[in-house]
Amino acid sequence: MVDCEYCSESFDGEDAYLTHLDDAHDGELGAIDRRRVEAQAGGEDGTALPVGPIVIGVVVVFAIGLTVYVTQLSGGDGGRGADLVGTAGAQPLSAVEASGIEASPLDEAGDSDRLAGVEQFPDRGANHVEEGSAIDYQRVPPLSGTHYTSTVDAGFYEATPLLGSLVHTLEHGAVIVYYDPDEISPEARASLRELSSTHTGTWRSVVAVPNPSDDPRAPYVVTAWRHELLLDSYDAETAHAFLSEYLGRGPENPVR
Repeated sequence: MVDCEYCSESFDGEDAYLTHLDDAHDGELGAIDRRRVEAQAGGEDGTALPVGPIVIGVVVVFAIGLTVYVTQLSGGDGGRGADLVGTAGAQPLSAVEASGIEASPLDEAGDSDRLAGVEQFPDRGANHVEEGSAIDYQRVPPLSGTHYTSTVDAGFYEATPLLGSLVHTLEHGAVIVYYDPDEISPEARASLRELSSTHTGTWRSVVAVPNPSDDPRAPYVVTAWRHELLLDSYDAETAHAFLSEYLGRGPENPVR
């Protein structure tokens, strides 16, 4: 099932959901949803695009999410115990001066070609709990869900802050880039330090942290609330496009 972000209806598949968006919420759609609706219709050239893999992905993600939801309702932890990945005292490196694309103003929306690989995931809620409480995200990095009342300051980190605090930071409208410490390039490190030194607002910050997963899905995992983009190689233009699309547009207090 796919839940509509704009109303309370649910749909059996991606096709039905996108048709509903086009019919019922045309004037409300954000840039990404507009592109998804247009892609289903075939875009301007009338060529239908394959949606089979998307539908399969949605079903898989929903099945995983249902397992997490049922586990939380039952009060269990899936046999794993508390997920307290990260360090409570992690601190960012000192700020640096930005130039080039890192210092450029954001666009109203991100370039659709660069954001073609962005995936959107179901909302797992936004319940706040005391720092140190047991949270079993099961999927790392988490994109929504129960989280701590604390947030993480903008910056480039060499130790991962607590995931519960990072999720709250996403709710504030942040973009968090998880990098593989064994794969990050000097160019990516410099660019991420500049981006996280430029975008420091409470409701529109950039945070770069080591990916705490034992088996990262990609060298760079760029995240916003409910959205994720996997990058095999870092590209500053793509990072800028992602920020243009999502930064400052979190559910708690959108400022863009």
